[in-house]
Amino acid sequence: MNAQYKKEKFDHWAIDVGLGIHKIGANLSDGYNPALFGQGNLGLRYMFNNRFGVRLGLGYSSFKNETSFPFKSNYYRASIEGIVNVGDVLRFKDWTNRFNLLMHGGIGSASLNITEPEDNGGDQIIALNFGITPQYKISNSMSLFLDFSSIVHFNQEDNFDGGPNLSPRESNISLFNTSLGLSFSLGKHRQLADSYLNEEKENYIALEEINKRLAAAEKEIETLKNKEISSTPNQELIITELDERYVRKEEKVTPTNNANTALLKKLLNGGYINVYFDVNKTRIQDGSLNTINTLRQFMLDNPTLNAELIGYTDETGTEKRNIVLSQNRAKRVFDVLVAAGISPARISYFGGGEDKSVSEGARQLARKVTFTIR
Repeated sequence: MNAQYKKEKFDHWAIDVGLGIHKIGANLSDGYNPALFGQGNLGLRYMFNNRFGVRLGLGYSSFKNETSFPFKSNYYRASIEGIVNVGDVLRFKDWTNRFNLLMHGGIGSASLNITEPEDNGGDQIIALNFGITPQYKISNSMSLFLDFSSIVHFNQEDNFDGGPNLSPRESNISLFNTSLGLSFSLGKHRQLADSYLNEEKENYIALEEINKRLAAAEKEIETLKNKEISSTPNQELIITELDERYVRKEEKVTPTNNANTALLKKLLNGGYINVYFDVNKTRIQDGSLNTINTLRQFMLDNPTLNAELIGYTDETGTEKRNIVLSQNRAKRVFDVLVAAGISPARISYFGGGEDKSVSEGARQLARKVTFTIR
């Protein structure tokens, strides 16, 4: 299957649904202590990119006190808010793919409706909302969130208990809301913008690591070529050095008398130089970055040759899922090579599914991408 280099997509639209507790910060008459529970919120978000967006926020709170000063009131709120993906700004994805942090703030209108002891007819209030939202990624399309919001009121004529507000023109933090809820992506990609990892960024990070190692690797290769017993390179020494750098201890190769290009091609085709992955991951192990650099340099030195990348998994998981995972691993290596300057026309990739030739005790060796050079 010929691969095409495409950017991944995310859904611009998402919906947030939360329930939780509230605490009145001000505008409450003396002697009242209403229950904490009874607030919910709904947000419809549009993300311009995976860092900035806007949200229409709707909220409801119910207040009541059934002690010696009983009252009941309902509170409705609507606001337009800006969203900042702080986790992306601070590069959380350098150390975690699960946790993230959003910040939001905006202005809106609220209505406080006292039902007991008597109906106030509704008090219309200007409301500013500011909050932070830690997230935990459940899947690409769904995240669990814990939101902490502070709401500042202006022109609140009535207290939450129905008594008169003696300083309605003063602004204050009137409510503190804490919500636990879920965010869902709305769209065909089933990918939340706030948990989206731009592959170009990920490949750039990988390339930075490759470039750091490239200078050292080139020096090592030059030193290796200069270690000669006769007028031709010592092939046995070259293979020994490659074993130390790129091949796991369980894998060894027999020396040949072919030229260096033919030797390295044989090592690649023979499965002695592979890229390895952790369980259920498509992120390349740090120890395999030199392997990608080896293939990159080989293809730059041999512009007439093409490479086929074959991804594999171990035998854990379902067969269908392993086909997808193996293909995604091959594509990840493909993306890094293309970003490193290799023409996508020279590379193809596909998923080989489970590598059943590896025993249960050596499953790490099955989670890999191998190469076929033609």
